[in-house]
Amino acid sequence: QVAEGLRAMKVHHGAFKASGAFQAAARPLYAGIACRQPRASHVPTSASGSEALADNHTLLELADGPYFVSASLLDMNTLCQLDAACRLLRQLNRAGIGPWRALGIRKFHGLELEREGTFEEPTSGLDPEQQGDGDGLIIRKSARIDWKGRFAQFSADVPTFCAPFASSLIASVSHHDEVAYFRCRLCTDIVDEISSQGIYLEVEVLANPDNLSMAVVDFEAGGCSSVTFSPDTGAVIRERKVREAPRKVDGAYIQPLPTVPPGRRFHGLMGLFLHHGHLAFFRRCYTRAGDGGEADVGGSSVAAAQAGEAAESLEPLGAAAEQHAGSVPESGEPLDAGAGSAASLQGFEIGPWETTGFVSDLSWAEGRRLTPCLAFRDEGAYHVRIVRVGPRPPLLLERLSAEAEAELGWSGFDWEVGVDGLV
Repeated sequence: QVAEGLRAMKVHHGAFKASGAFQAAARPLYAGIACRQPRASHVPTSASGSEALADNHTLLELADGPYFVSASLLDMNTLCQLDAACRLLRQLNRAGIGPWRALGIRKFHGLELEREGTFEEPTSGLDPEQQGDGDGLIIRKSARIDWKGRFAQFSADVPTFCAPFASSLIASVSHHDEVAYFRCRLCTDIVDEISSQGIYLEVEVLANPDNLSMAVVDFEAGGCSSVTFSPDTGAVIRERKVREAPRKVDGAYIQPLPTVPPGRRFHGLMGLFLHHGHLAFFRRCYTRAGDGGEADVGGSSVAAAQAGEAAESLEPLGAAAEQHAGSVPESGEPLDAGAGSAASLQGFEIGPWETTGFVSDLSWAEGRRLTPCLAFRDEGAYHVRIVRVGPRPPLLLERLSAEAEAELGWSGFDWEVGVDGLV
């Protein structure tokens, strides 16, 4: 029997020697090797394997959070360069949680445009079509917003005047007692006592045939009051209209700065700063060197001469106001006020910055919106330009205590039409 078994095994073994017989046999190990992949992840053992694994990562994987955190720290120029370099990054930058929105919220904090609202909460950001949710509630769809385009629009419109000037530059005034209103408004409910950031507006006066002042008014909420800074006299005037006809105005004034020398008109820079519910004003005069006469720079800007002194503490916006609202330059060109060359100021002396300090709170104002403006006493050829909008003034100021506010020394007055009063 053993011999017969050996012979059977030899016969069976010979069958596998036939052509194709070995390959035709079903073998589970062979099938597993050929068709199934190991469950355990493969760990590369060489540098080339690591590089191959890294090649599988894309920029899209950063969109879940890390990119937005990093990009929120970038400035406008860098964001423009990223947009120009990569289509995916451009889409991410424009998103609702992207860096263009974050940058706009910081840059235009506390500012509002009449038809656009604040930067973060646009009045036109709701779809006019309404729909019900089945329970009788009305739902308004939120429109998709291009935040880069909105940033460009605010950069162009904020540093401009309303009609009839409709620009950042006023070259001519046609009427006596003309008032040029800024297109932006100051939101006192946002820049309040607890806000860490303020609003600073700066205007450059290069040609001034008579007299002009910088003011804020509360007309938007139906009020009839104002606070005015006269750079010629160095006085701050607070007024309230108590009767329209015949017009009667009550008010008070204070003179924290000296008047300009007799026979001169103001030329230079003046600014307004709103912070912690208080107002302060700034002035910087320049004159022809040697004779103390009036400065006539002929349209050049003193902004370049301020480089190194105040540029780091200010955030320029400026002459992009004359560009189209949707044109933030892809090259990263800054939104500045068209500053001229410092060489054009040769022969002129630029004085130091002066400030009134915080001279008034907002208890006089109605509502939560203030409108900055310029008041011109006479018509003529002017050269007045908005050169800076930002969160910080050129000089640091300390908040006044209640005792210091009480000792400011305001003097009261009232005047009527036909009666000489304080101008």
